[in-house]
Amino acid sequence: MKIVSRNEELLRDALSRIPQPSSRTSLASCNKLIRFEDISAAAFKIQSGIQKTPCMYSRLSKQYGMDIYLKKEFLQYTGSVKERGVLYLLTSLPQDQQRKGVIVASDSNFSMAVAYHASELRIPVFVIMSTSTSPARVKMCREYGAMVISYGATAKDSQMHARRLAQENGYLYLEEEDSAVYLSGLGTVGLEVYEQVPKLDAVIFPAGGHCGLLAGSAAALKHLNPHIAVIGVESESFPVLQQSLKAGHPIDDQACSNHHFYGGKEENILISMLRLLEYERATVDAEGAIGLAALVAGKLPELKGKRYGMAIVLCSGNLELHLLQECIARALALDNRVCRFSFVLSDCPGGISKLLEILAREEARVLDIKQERTFVTSELFNVEVTCTVETRDKIHTAQLRNALLERYPTASWTER
Repeated sequence: MKIVSRNEELLRDALSRIPQPSSRTSLASCNKLIRFEDISAAAFKIQSGIQKTPCMYSRLSKQYGMDIYLKKEFLQYTGSVKERGVLYLLTSLPQDQQRKGVIVASDSNFSMAVAYHASELRIPVFVIMSTSTSPARVKMCREYGAMVISYGATAKDSQMHARRLAQENGYLYLEEEDSAVYLSGLGTVGLEVYEQVPKLDAVIFPAGGHCGLLAGSAAALKHLNPHIAVIGVESESFPVLQQSLKAGHPIDDQACSNHHFYGGKEENILISMLRLLEYERATVDAEGAIGLAALVAGKLPELKGKRYGMAIVLCSGNLELHLLQECIARALALDNRVCRFSFVLSDCPGGISKLLEILAREEARVLDIKQERTFVTSELFNVEVTCTVETRDKIHTAQLRNALLERYPTASWTER
């Protein structure tokens, strides 16, 4: 995990040089440095259409030894901060374009926000999704009010089809780009954080992939308080913004956008998702948890002992149920609170009950227990027992391990 450069001027300058692709029907917008006046105008215009999410003092503060405030943007209607930029973008369109409609091509948080707010504004909205998109995402987008069309095996196929439909029918093809309008809408997060907790030492944002939230909010916060530290956090596996800043221009982030983030998760992000669920009852996805992950990983030691504390923006919470289950199960193992062990014992009456007595005495919760007889390679009438248990923490796990090894010296533990 990396903390990106804190030179917001360099960041905004890099964003301002992003070229507008001329081969697609898109929003014609002049990219420029974001002005505080633009962000203020956006905040006024979208105030009735988005949630003013809380920025609350967190119970995690005591655990990490610093004052932590959490800006809960996952409470937006579609579960994402993208709504702010999307709503301002849509309300800024000419009326004739609003009548014709807009079209997007992905299953991202951006597309979900477009689907919902375009429908609310009575703008015809079409979403092209690849045939590999999860049924839950398709269903959700339709419930927001969009016309959803499944086309193509890949995201690139869907995008090409959407551009073709836009050209033929006069729809405006939208994708998440760094237009001044879109970034001004996202920058309203910075305004709200300052209004809700005016004295802060730092504000932490996700910076992976699209960094419009970081750029827009930095413009607002630095205008209001030049001394505040604005920090962006991105994955070490895909340091797109870090590389862009070093190169002095935006680099191709196609590899990052195609990366299945939940297939190769970083450990600290998973632990952060678990902490937020337990301490804040907040269900966030990897992008939403990455700001806290920087603290969990010990990447920001300079913020300890600061007078006013920090705010962390939890930008999104769109996590499918099967992924949530997988993430939490893995996080519990990483946090040394779920462990598995196995050993061979004599298959005689009372063998399992003695094991359960030890587990009960040590206050371990049994999650699963299996017995294997057929494929045991040791002596006849033996049984291999594999047990998965939940413990309180790392110390409790160590105590349980010692107690079991006293009784079953040949027990083997599955390493996480």
